[in-house]
Amino acid sequence: MKITLHTIPIRDLVNGFEDNGEDGIVGYFGKLNIRPAFQREFIYGEKDKIEVINSIFKGFPLNVMYWIKAEGGGYELLDGQQRTLSICSYHEGEFFVKVNGSLKGFHNLTADQKDMFLDYELQVYICEDGTTSEQLDWFQIINMVGKKLTDQELLNALHTGPWLASAKQRFSKTKCVAYQLGDRYMDGQPLRQDYLHTVLKWISDQDHTSIEKYMGTHQHDKNSDREWQYFQNVIHWVETLFPHYRKNMAGIDWGILYNRFKDVEYSASDLEEKVRSLTLDDDVQVKSGIYEYLLSGDERKLNLRGFSDGMKQSAYERQQGICPICGRHFEIDQMEGDHITPWHLGGHTTPDNCQMLCRDCNRRKGGR
Repeated sequence: MKITLHTIPIRDLVNGFEDNGEDGIVGYFGKLNIRPAFQREFIYGEKDKIEVINSIFKGFPLNVMYWIKAEGGGYELLDGQQRTLSICSYHEGEFFVKVNGSLKGFHNLTADQKDMFLDYELQVYICEDGTTSEQLDWFQIINMVGKKLTDQELLNALHTGPWLASAKQRFSKTKCVAYQLGDRYMDGQPLRQDYLHTVLKWISDQDHTSIEKYMGTHQHDKNSDREWQYFQNVIHWVETLFPHYRKNMAGIDWGILYNRFKDVEYSASDLEEKVRSLTLDDDVQVKSGIYEYLLSGDERKLNLRGFSDGMKQSAYERQQGICPICGRHFEIDQMEGDHITPWHLGGHTTPDNCQMLCRDCNRRKGGR
């Protein structure tokens, strides 16, 4: 793999710049693909963009950028998209920076200030003749600096094609259809690939495989219809079972639950009554765990409140250190608090419902 360092003035970078939105962004006489399929969406904020332009006017060096020579001619931008788009958008007059104490867009600059900006030289490493795997290894190495790519963004670099483009259209755009349908059930941001990563985690679980293997299997599919239909099914299932929305429903792995319980019959009215009761139960410390508990019966999802040290000390003194199951005496640090009436039978974490059991007896009781 051949890697060479080039100095490219900004005037060449912005020459032929075109932002066609979903159809792509190009620059450098139309020969540089600024947003290849594996690239993230633009995430720099206004402050970040201004700092890039300020660095240029102050003559400070920007971090080097990385391009790949594409098949059939031209280049693909491997790393440096955020800086490149900041430079091009300033040249297009999209924002202002302070130059010599005055706010100026590019069109407001004097002739010598424009030349100063356009003559600024960018340091660009260009990679050619490497295999795809070599180029992607390089991609992962250079990602060790700057704004880190998410795991999903790195996986996108390995699985470009029409399927990924279609999936990103549905799950990775601002106000995308996945956002409009299920935003209140999701965590993260579509632009950082959080929605795409979540739905791929869910559907790969359904197929008993990993996200990476799932993406490899479907890389050359013509579209993402399967994933979109699956996501709709999950959201419809959730809204049918739990029609009364609560904020703690956001960020739950609904797809994993759907995979496990979609064929089980439930009564939505019964579930709602139980959700309301558990939400008001002070012993339930993780309210978002209510939903999985109701489907699976696993009390661990609720992180039930334990007995305080004071409650355990009182019970220990009341029992005079005797375990009521085996009848033997123990020091308090050899015993554990236990619900006399189990929580699932209506017992609460209150002093009168606390007893101290030796560790062995408590383990045996908990295993029944």
